[in-house]
Amino acid sequence: MRKKLILAGSSLLLLSVAGLGWYLAFGRPEPPTYKTALVRRGDIVSTVSATGSLAAVVNVQVGTQVSGTIRKIFVDYNSLVKKGQPIAQIDPAIFEAQVEQAQGNYQAALANVDKAKVTVADSKRTLGRNRQLIAGDFIPRSDLDTAQTAYDGALAAQKAAEAAVIQTRGALNQAQTNLAYSTIRSPVDGIVVSRNVDVGQTVAASFQTPTLFNIAQDLTRMEIDTSVDEADISRVKEGQSAVFTVDSYPETRFEGKVTQVRSSPVVNQNVVTYVVVVGVDNRDLKLKPGMTANVTLEVARRDGVLKLPSAALRFKPKTPGPPQAASASQPPARSKAPLVRRVYLLGADGQPRPVPVRTGIGDDTHLELLEGDIKEGDAVIVEQVGAKKPVRAVGGMHGPRL
Repeated sequence: MRKKLILAGSSLLLLSVAGLGWYLAFGRPEPPTYKTALVRRGDIVSTVSATGSLAAVVNVQVGTQVSGTIRKIFVDYNSLVKKGQPIAQIDPAIFEAQVEQAQGNYQAALANVDKAKVTVADSKRTLGRNRQLIAGDFIPRSDLDTAQTAYDGALAAQKAAEAAVIQTRGALNQAQTNLAYSTIRSPVDGIVVSRNVDVGQTVAASFQTPTLFNIAQDLTRMEIDTSVDEADISRVKEGQSAVFTVDSYPETRFEGKVTQVRSSPVVNQNVVTYVVVVGVDNRDLKLKPGMTANVTLEVARRDGVLKLPSAALRFKPKTPGPPQAASASQPPARSKAPLVRRVYLLGADGQPRPVPVRTGIGDDTHLELLEGDIKEGDAVIVEQVGAKKPVRAVGGMHGPRL
């Protein structure tokens, strides 16, 4: 019995020693490793991305103020036009007839004025004779009253005839204006972007004037109406620089400037955006109206600042390190604002050491370092590669049988 106990104790001791050796050889995890990035000095440009379409700064839609059939078209797509140049002609036959009719009415009204003046002169002479006769008591008083009434009526008829002249002259002017409107002229100097009518087509001027031509005043100056999300609109200001690309020239970066930030919101499926207008110089006429532009607005820029990798601010250690000294987590004495963000440096013991920082503007990969116990050339941790997992024993461990 005693011999069996001694053998059992020896077996347990052998098992303990074997387990300790296996742990030291295979079971102890290796310390984690970290990927770092250096803090460098350079330029940071904060941007806002948006899309929009190109358009001429002044885009005039030319319509018609009279109805009729298009008789002639003098311009086509891409035609250069001058202000006042005829670009289309509506059949003027009806309007010429209206002018002739109005001219006849006007001449008749002038003749009626002359006739009224003759009547006034005749009634005035009759009234004068009757006044002389009434003084000698040769005619009754009623004849004088009749002559006075005729004279007053002739004056009133003359005024009515003069008013008819004004009325018919207005109708004549209207007819002549309609005749002039039958020739459609360009209101500005520019280029014809679109033509929406053909010869023989009938156009009707109603409450909504039909658009016959679309004329861009100056294609050397264009603009982009972009849609900026409400989260970014507070950073966009007039005068900021912008760069953009179009599908026609994917390798070319065009430049522009923000000329207007409109306050009117555009709501589409509960998404609020605001229109930001970007002015573009198009002297070489590469850009065409309607092209889709992918715009990058430069909302802030810092030159020669410490650049902190954005990944360093997202890093959090997977395994807690040893407790740090209180001074290591305290902000610098010059700081007036709390340093609420944190990055990690590798300490002398190989463990992550937290460093509070305050950051400024950023781009896609870096942030501006405003305050923090970090200098140029320091390596900040951006990723924990991780420790190797302990090797599992295959088939388990077995001690000697008793």
